[in-house]
Amino acid sequence: MPEFAYIARDATGRRITGKLSADSQRDVLRSLGQRSLFPLSVQAERQTNRVWRGRRIRPQILATLYGQLGDLLGSGVPLLRSLEVLQKQTSHSGLAEVLSQVKSQVEEGSTLADAMRRHPRVFGEMAVNMVRAGGEGGFLEEALNRVSEFTEKQEDLKGRTAGALAYPVFLGIVGSAVVTVLVVFFVPKFAELFGQLRERGELPAVTDWLLATSDFLRSWGWIVLALAIGGGFYARAQLATESGKLWRDRWKTRIPGAGRIILNLAVARFCRVLGTLLHNGVPIIKSLEISSESTGNRLLRQAVQDAAKNISAGQPLAGPLAASGHFPSAVVEMISVAEESNTLEQVLLQIADGLERRTWRQLDLFVRLLEPLMLLVLAGAVLVVVIALLLPVIKMSTTI
Repeated sequence: MPEFAYIARDATGRRITGKLSADSQRDVLRSLGQRSLFPLSVQAERQTNRVWRGRRIRPQILATLYGQLGDLLGSGVPLLRSLEVLQKQTSHSGLAEVLSQVKSQVEEGSTLADAMRRHPRVFGEMAVNMVRAGGEGGFLEEALNRVSEFTEKQEDLKGRTAGALAYPVFLGIVGSAVVTVLVVFFVPKFAELFGQLRERGELPAVTDWLLATSDFLRSWGWIVLALAIGGGFYARAQLATESGKLWRDRWKTRIPGAGRIILNLAVARFCRVLGTLLHNGVPIIKSLEISSESTGNRLLRQAVQDAAKNISAGQPLAGPLAASGHFPSAVVEMISVAEESNTLEQVLLQIADGLERRTWRQLDLFVRLLEPLMLLVLAGAVLVVVIALLLPVIKMSTTI
């Protein structure tokens, strides 16, 4: 419960200072009045507005929170009472603390969106903007339910992708370990055996390369590993910058096979959020501002923000989206026709549904093809090692 510092005078005029724990400033004033004290100043302590610094709260828990809050508001329960109910029933101590702070900030006059924005490690930009639009447009309950749905779908996608990639990643790790052990510990045992062929210049090139690689890893392997770890930390720090995040988003869309899937999912999220906002009467400029944050890709966000500027100048939406080169031509064409027929919000939701269905199929196919591809790569690496070791043996046997 937040604390408030107060300065008051009693019936004799004596100045009294102290602190009280209460849900709101109004409760402090009421408590002081019951003690026959005349308040001069009541101020919230700093910890009532402190930002949550703990570990990130799992998105599944937040999705449930958004849905429950939307259901409570839709049933007519006031916002403050709804936050109090959710705070008491949650079993997550960190979420309970965050909800307590959000409730206190709302009591002090902040909007729900502003209170959520003060906790960026908990509430994402898309959720905050959707709640802000819902509060301003009078559809807060639906906005919260939409955020819950988006969050659950995003986590479902991450879960399905992680589950599908678990086996290929396992193959990659185990296969790399096997090949490394072969090259570092097994191959050097053949160096003396192949010494005569090397002296005569008859050692196959692939075998000579394999032996050189083995010697290098045995001599400098730990240094290479240390440099790789240091490079990983440096890359992580660079990717945390704004320019690094932009480079990462650009690179993700260029991954062979997976790039188109990532881009289509981002476009589908944008279309769904924009269609929902327009359907609820949010102005298109504000809708574009909010939906640009929902893409999760800075290239698309910049393209949508540029489109918003063109719309402010009286131009249609489809033109700048097509000029960016990041939106599929079929999507741009459907948006163009929808603008002419004044059915943009319905068409955007249809685009999102169609893109998601097609992208799910593409993702399943991509993962299925990835498994045999990993097997081929690992088998190829082992085959190179075996051939490099067998060729000199065969050459020596024929020479003898």
